[in-house]
Amino acid sequence: RQQEIHQRIQSQEKDVIALQQKMDALNRSADKAVEDSEKMSTELITLIQKRSSGVTRKIKLQQGIEVSWAEKLQEKLKLEIADLRKNKIDLEKLSAEDDPTQFLHKYALLTPLPKSTTVPIFNTGPLQYFEEVTASVSAARDTLQTSCTKEWTNISRCVAEVNVFPLPEPRAEFLQYAKCFKLDQNTASMKMSLSEGNRKATCTKDQQPYGAHADRFMGRSQALCKTGLSGRHYWEVEWSGLGVSVAVAYRDIARTGACSVFGENDRSWALEVLNQEHSITYNFKHNRNRKKKSFAKPCASKVGVFLDHKKGILSFYEVSDTITFLFREQTRFSQPLYAGLGVYYYGSTAKFCDTM
Repeated sequence: RQQEIHQRIQSQEKDVIALQQKMDALNRSADKAVEDSEKMSTELITLIQKRSSGVTRKIKLQQGIEVSWAEKLQEKLKLEIADLRKNKIDLEKLSAEDDPTQFLHKYALLTPLPKSTTVPIFNTGPLQYFEEVTASVSAARDTLQTSCTKEWTNISRCVAEVNVFPLPEPRAEFLQYAKCFKLDQNTASMKMSLSEGNRKATCTKDQQPYGAHADRFMGRSQALCKTGLSGRHYWEVEWSGLGVSVAVAYRDIARTGACSVFGENDRSWALEVLNQEHSITYNFKHNRNRKKKSFAKPCASKVGVFLDHKKGILSFYEVSDTITFLFREQTRFSQPLYAGLGVYYYGSTAKFCDTM
């Protein structure tokens, strides 16, 4: 027994050291990420301020050029008007002269009329002035906002995926959002048999006697539920066989071709479970991108799914006596989501559990 205690002490001391090393590495990584983030944010703000100052300078320069030209033209026209008025007064005085000889003599002494200043023909349509500049700056702002929103989503997802220490999450907290699901037979593949009140799906060799329907999946053996999800929900799926897929998708996911497979498009998110000889592999898939985790057997045959539609959070868990975190996706859902099941190998089954 002393030897067992000694071995456990040694093992746990190693675990303490390993945990400390991971905490130190995590803290260094977080501190550097904050430092780099603040530095790059400052660089971005400086760049925007620099560009803004540049636009201001260009506007003021062009304003000065335009106004200076207009003021010079205006002054020239005023001088010309003054000369014309003087000539008018002189002519009025001359018209009172009765002596023809004196009239001709004085007329010859009059100041010649100034040459008329040519004034440019202004655009008769609506004048734009600097409104087009404002429109261009507005377009640049909108583009930047769109880009920032997209990149912020990616940054949030990357932060949410940090998983150095898989934290246990009490299943009881999820069960308050538990929901019962039933598959919509009108979406079920012809190679998928539904049973237990449409809660269970089985991959079959023989085609099922389903009628033709526009919502039916015509490729892989999969189906969606009837009810769309837009709040917080939790559900569990029990599986058996060589492999299944536990998914959520928009209602408008394709029904035929490779792009209709759960996780192989931008309309669905899927956890693919593969039962291999010595291990269970979990593949998280979205838009043909995938992340992988494998665990040595024995493993649980139940998967939990938590959805917070408003916050854009989708999490997958392995469920047994405990709940083990697998994957989390942080995104922005633009439509209600529909839970789905895929059974891609003959004899494989997937069933929505009654967690209510």
